Amino acid sequence: MEVTAVPHNPAEARLTVTSPEQMRELGRRLAKLLRAGDLVMLTGELGAGKTTLTRGLGEGLGVRGAVTSPTFVIARVHPSLGDGPPLVHVDAYRLSGGLDEMEDLDLDVSLPDSVMVVEWGEGKVEELAEDRLRVVIHRAVGDTTDEVRQVTLTGLGQRWTDTDLETLEA
Repeated sequence: MEVTAVPHNPAEARLTVTSPEQMRELGRRLAKLLRAGDLVMLTGELGAGKTTLTRGLGEGLGVRGAVTSPTFVIARVHPSLGDGPPLVHVDAYRLSGGLDEMEDLDLDVSLPDSVMVVEWGEGKVEELAEDRLRVVIHRAVGDTTDEVRQVTLTGLGQRWTDTDLETLEA
């Protein structure tokens, strides 16, 4: 895994991931930086690796249950097997009403005590937390078996000011 820090912003990093296992490992490493109250927004095309990254987060956080895409149930809660925060995994793909629909799920109640990961959350969940981590995963589209992904992590808000995302380098 290759990491490039963006000049003048230690709360942003760009990584090249070359396999699903590296994406899971990135999730495990990222979990070490997360704490209760963190909101992580995942953006990327279908098949980019959002759920694979979240699976690694679940492993790194030590939560119960297999982390799978919550597309049809919208949200899954994975309780911690230890003393860490639970993982709330949300798939906002089918939600079109923005924050109103998100509020109906009472996710704002879960956020202070959990690590919340929202796939397809851009434009829908920003109002849940001023401080959030935006993860954008780019992959080649079309007829390709290319496993290479470009991942950009951007910490937004005071929470991420002193967090050095370069530590995610393998």
